[in-house]
Amino acid sequence: MKTESQERWARFKKYYREYPEIGLSLDISRMHFDDGFLESMTPRFDRAFREMDELEAGAIANPDEKRMVGHYWLRAPELAPTKEIADEISKMQKDIQAFAARVHAGEIRGANGPFRRMILIGIGGSALGPQFVSDALGDPRRDRLGISFLDNTDPDGFDRVLSAADDLGCALCLVVSKSGGTKETRNGMVETMHRYEAQGIRFSQHAVAVTGNGSELDLLATRENWLTRFPMWDWVGGRTSQTSAVGLLPAALQGIDIAALLNGAQLCDRLTRNKDLLHNPAALIAAMWFVAGNGHGTRDMVVLPYKDRLVLFSRYLQQLVMESLGKQFDVDGGRVNQGIAVYGNKGSTDQHAYIQQLRDGLDNFFVTFIEVLKDRSTSSMEVEESVRSGDYLSGFLHGTREALSGNARQSMTITLEAVSPVTIGGLIAVFERAVGFYASLIRINAYHQPGVESGKKAAIRYLEVQSAVLSAILIGKNKRQSVEEIAHSSGRTDDVEAVFRICRHLGRNETIKTDLADAKSTLESRYWTE
Repeated sequence: MKTESQERWARFKKYYREYPEIGLSLDISRMHFDDGFLESMTPRFDRAFREMDELEAGAIANPDEKRMVGHYWLRAPELAPTKEIADEISKMQKDIQAFAARVHAGEIRGANGPFRRMILIGIGGSALGPQFVSDALGDPRRDRLGISFLDNTDPDGFDRVLSAADDLGCALCLVVSKSGGTKETRNGMVETMHRYEAQGIRFSQHAVAVTGNGSELDLLATRENWLTRFPMWDWVGGRTSQTSAVGLLPAALQGIDIAALLNGAQLCDRLTRNKDLLHNPAALIAAMWFVAGNGHGTRDMVVLPYKDRLVLFSRYLQQLVMESLGKQFDVDGGRVNQGIAVYGNKGSTDQHAYIQQLRDGLDNFFVTFIEVLKDRSTSSMEVEESVRSGDYLSGFLHGTREALSGNARQSMTITLEAVSPVTIGGLIAVFERAVGFYASLIRINAYHQPGVESGKKAAIRYLEVQSAVLSAILIGKNKRQSVEEIAHSSGRTDDVEAVFRICRHLGRNETIKTDLADAKSTLESRYWTE
C-alpha cells in the first residue's frame, strides 16, 4: 500500500508538464480533481478547440461588436486571414524597430537633445501590459530610455510623473488610445501638452501616437505633425495588445528584445494549438479554473509570483481575466453572472500578509504560484553556510505550497526557467489562450466589455449634472445655496446625492465658494460664486 507521500509523488508525475520551448513548466497536481475529470471535459474542449481554430482563421469571434479577434496574428502574420492584414502587421513591427533604432542613435531627438526617457499616456490595456513588461524585463543600468506612465486622470498623479521628468525637452511622449476619445488618456495628453508649452517646447516634436486610423488622435497627430503614428486595429482588444504596437513600441524604445518577446509568444501559441488536453498548458489552466470554481467562478484566483520582477503580473491578469470573463450574460443571452476574481502581490512578501487567511480562513480561492528558477544574472553570495538568498525564496514558495496543501487548499504552480523576453512572451500568450478556452467552456463572449462602457456612460452623466450645477450656481451669483436648493434650481432633484458630491468636490478645489461657518457637517454647507 502506498504512503501519502508516495501517492502525492505519483500524482505529481502524472500531472506535471514541461514545455522547454518557452522555458515553462506546469504542475496541476495540487488542484482538486479526480482522474476522470479531464476526460469528462473532452466534449467541452472539442468545442473550445474548434472555436479557437475559427477565431484564428478570421471568424467574427466578437459578435456583439461584429469584430474579428486577431491578437494571435500579431506574432504570426502569415496566419492572418488576408494578405493585407499580414502586411500591415509586418510593416508595424519593422517600423517600430526602425524608429527605436533612430531614437537610440540620436537621429530623432527632442528640443534639448537626444531622448533619455519616455512618458506613456494610456489606460487599461494600453498601460497595464507595457507596465508589466517594462518592470519584468527592464534594467535601469541598461535601459536605452527610462519610462514613466500617466495611466489615470488623477491631477496629483500627473504632477508626480511630469515633475519627475528632469527635462521634458529630452522626453518622448507616447499617446496610446484606439479611439482617441478615452477621457483619461485625453486628459493626460492635454496636461502634458500644457507642461511642454509652459516651458516653451513644442509638444509635437516629442509626440508619437498609437491609435486607430482616422481616430480623433490620429487626426490631431496628423494636423500637428507629430513625430510619427503607429496603428491600432479594431481586431485587437486592449487587454490582448501587448504584442501590438501598444506594447512593442515602448519595449523597443526601452531596449527590450521585442523579437524574442514575439518569438516566445509565437512558440507558446504553437504549443497551445495542441488538441491533446493533457499536453496543452493553456487548456490545462482553463480546465483548472473550471474545476476550482465549478464552472461558475465560485473561487477567486490568487496569483503569487515569487519574483520581484513579476510583481505587476497580478495587475495585468486582473484586466485580462476579469474584463474578459466577468459577464452578466452568456452567448445565448441567458443570465449567468460569470467571472473569476483575481488578486495577488508577490512572495515571499505575502508570507507576512494574507497567507494566514489563505491557509486558515475562508476556503474560497485557489492559488497560482509562479516560480522562477534562475535567481539572478550574476553569481550569488552565501547568506548562511551553503545557503543563498534565492534558496530562501524557493523555500518560502514550497513551504507555503505545502502549508496550503496540508489544509486542503488548492494550488497550481507555473515555473519559469528565468525571466527573459521569451519566457515573458510565453507567459502572456498562455494566459491569453487560457482565457479564450475558458470562455468557450462557460459559453460567454470574452472579447467585449459592456460593463466598462456602462461605467463610462455613467461618468458622462455625472459630468452633465456638474455642468447643470455650475450653471445654477453662476446664475445665482453671490447667493449662498444649500445642496437641496442647488438641486432644485439645476433641475436635478432626482439625484441630490450627486449634487452634494459635486459641490463638495468643486468647493474643495476652489472652483466655487463654500460656507461652513454654521454647518455641523458638509451636508449643511452652502455654496456660491462671487
